[in-house]
Amino acid sequence: MQKDQPTFPEVKIHESAYVDAPCKIGKGTRIWHFTHVMPNCEIGENVNIGQNVVVSPDVRIGKGCKIQNNVSLYTGVILEDYVFCGPSMVFTNVNTPRSEINRRSEYSTTLIKRGASLGANSTIVCGTTVGRYAFVAAGAVVTKDVPDYAMMMGVPARRRGWACRCGEPTGAPGANGEITCKQCGNQYREVDGRLTVVKETQVVP
Repeated sequence: MQKDQPTFPEVKIHESAYVDAPCKIGKGTRIWHFTHVMPNCEIGENVNIGQNVVVSPDVRIGKGCKIQNNVSLYTGVILEDYVFCGPSMVFTNVNTPRSEINRRSEYSTTLIKRGASLGANSTIVCGTTVGRYAFVAAGAVVTKDVPDYAMMMGVPARRRGWACRCGEPTGAPGANGEITCKQCGNQYREVDGRLTVVKETQVVP
């Protein structure tokens, strides 16, 4: 961490990283090489921020998130707890960018809900919400809101199935709409294009 930057005794910040004041960073968080955290960010406890990451002003990151190398979190991005951002995945913050026009007043909010996974090189277009425990495949481009537990693939991304809370694809529902994950035994029910929880064995941290 560079000279005259704020210090966080319970946070590991690599000497090559920049952290601008003011910001809040929870204990147990690690910030790695060549990363820049800008002012007024809030980062929760036990977050891992990889190499060459940019966290723009006013971004909110919940506890337990994992942000892999080369990710830029632009103003307007909100990550709830335990979100995974894969290597080089992309957020945007305006819908009609032009270099010659200042559109900072038009930044859109992008909400990634608890436990969602965003695969490597995926793109999340600004203004969308990705639901709880949704799984966006590598290279997918999300242009619309994503339901909870949805498995999203393609360009543009479409729902190709459901993802269990453990991360495994659930397979197709039975005749009664019920689904049991073969990996962990979690049980769900599909109703009107939505997945509801019957039983999940994971303990909420």
